[in-house]
Amino acid sequence: MWQRVGQSLCEPRGRHGERLRAKSLPTDELRRQFFRRGKVEEDEVDDAAIEVHRSQKLARLEAVLLIAESAMSPRRLAQLAMLASPSEATLLVERLNRIYDAGETAVHVERVATGFQLLTLPKFAHWLDRLHNRQVKLKLSTQALETLSIVAYRQPITRADIKAIRGVDPVDTLKLLMDRGLVRLGGYDDALGRPYLYETTPRFLELFGLRDLADLPNAEALRRPPQLPGHEDRGVGPELEEIDEDAEFDDEFEEGLAGELEEELEEELEE
Repeated sequence: MWQRVGQSLCEPRGRHGERLRAKSLPTDELRRQFFRRGKVEEDEVDDAAIEVHRSQKLARLEAVLLIAESAMSPRRLAQLAMLASPSEATLLVERLNRIYDAGETAVHVERVATGFQLLTLPKFAHWLDRLHNRQVKLKLSTQALETLSIVAYRQPITRADIKAIRGVDPVDTLKLLMDRGLVRLGGYDDALGRPYLYETTPRFLELFGLRDLADLPNAEALRRPPQLPGHEDRGVGPELEEIDEDAEFDDEFEEGLAGELEEELEEELEE
């Protein structure tokens, strides 16, 4: 039997109080070993439980990224995956990427303009295009890509400046890019007539996997369009005057977008 307080717990005694040898009590010896190991075993169980809990968090985060149709901010990820904070969501994203990299998977979580997005690696784009016929939806003509690149590198930029660079009126191409959600109106220029300025959208950054415009490849070949002789103000000259006189549809197109621009500016001011 075990002694009460004041006697050694490691010193077993017989029924009449006599001291017993350890070798005659193999059960008690095993019991002592069990209690000596008990705390260590309990810690190991707790660590496993914590690991399972973390795995559940990681699984929830991955599930949200899998079903998300667009990039998600750390705050939104934390809300949907039931995480403690946006910083925890960011840490779990980094851990998830390490798992993907170690397993040589075909996906990776990328940081784009509006947050995190689960994307396939570029080397698999060819097979994905064939599988989903994605090129029909996203493929742009050479003219559209040229105009989009000019807007991306020179934004905000007027239509007249784009024409000065490309040599053709970009109104139809701009309309196409705006319909695709890649370009939008970004305000008014201070030049005479206050022409509209064009800029890229967050969808442009998301589609091309860019965090911000600073991630654009270096393009020193692009230069500002030369100033027209006798017209130092940007966007004023014979080229612009010819557009204003002969392209009534162009003016109607831009006037129709003016309301959308004003609504966007009002929403930004309200936020």
